Amino acid sequence: MGEEPYYIDKISDFIEATVLNEEERGFNQMILYGRDVSVEDVVGNAKRFPMMAEHQVVIVKEAQDLSRTIEKLASYADNPQTSTVLVINYKYKKIDKRKALYKALKKTGVVYESKKLYENQVADWIRRILSPKKYTISPKAAQMLVEFLGTDLSKINNELEKLQIILPEGTQISPDHIEENIGISKDYNNFELRKAIGERNTVKAYKIVNYFADNPKDNPMVVTVSLLFNFFSQLLHFHGLKDKSPRSVASALRINPYFVNEYISAARNFPMRKVSAVVSTLREFDVKSKGVGSNAVPQGDLLKELLVRIFN
Repeated sequence: MGEEPYYIDKISDFIEATVLNEEERGFNQMILYGRDVSVEDVVGNAKRFPMMAEHQVVIVKEAQDLSRTIEKLASYADNPQTSTVLVINYKYKKIDKRKALYKALKKTGVVYESKKLYENQVADWIRRILSPKKYTISPKAAQMLVEFLGTDLSKINNELEKLQIILPEGTQISPDHIEENIGISKDYNNFELRKAIGERNTVKAYKIVNYFADNPKDNPMVVTVSLLFNFFSQLLHFHGLKDKSPRSVASALRINPYFVNEYISAARNFPMRKVSAVVSTLREFDVKSKGVGSNAVPQGDLLKELLVRIFN
């Protein structure tokens, strides 16, 4: 159960592929979907005995569709059929830990809670996923994936698998690989905009914003404002640190050490008082990016106005 479906699918797929051999699956493996069955159907299937095998496997996918009646499963969970491997995939939600079902499952089964990763954890996750497959990835390339795909691990993994088909083992995945094969520009993205603003490189920042204005569907303003808000909030935190050594900064801000120099440079260009003002400005433009008080002003024009406010 949990908000992150990636590991729920991984565990379920592993059980589906490995518990029974190919001959046993025809009679002893059942895939059910929450929207198509009732809890009583699940229990009825789970209580069957296996045919010519030690176990049967019953997998309930999208079990969150049974959320209103899922507690009825508690009586079965108290006394489950020992020859049945019953897998409940309860995505995007959690069952109530105070109620009977959760307590029964903890006693007689295994409950795995798949938690959503924070954005600052995803780049490390990408490196961990690639390592056993003999690939590495540059910090900038990992950051590009996170900024373009967010924290959706399944989407990120799908793109990484495409790259592994194209690139030979031992390759370090670079921003060029990302741009050529996934379609994320290595020069015109939120990562580069953040860097240009931190360096007070107005020419580069306006070039990127003009690109965003010409490609609004691929570069929604609400995402840009959110990422800039996180950056300046971290910068505010940076100004408050007593120990500004690279290791301490990376730990306090929960960033890859590779990016520490960007924060040091930005802190020189944006003193604490200015950072506070920018954070306030970004709050204002976050509301405007969602259509409140902007009088249908194009997002490209709003972004240009935002840059003027940040640099002044």
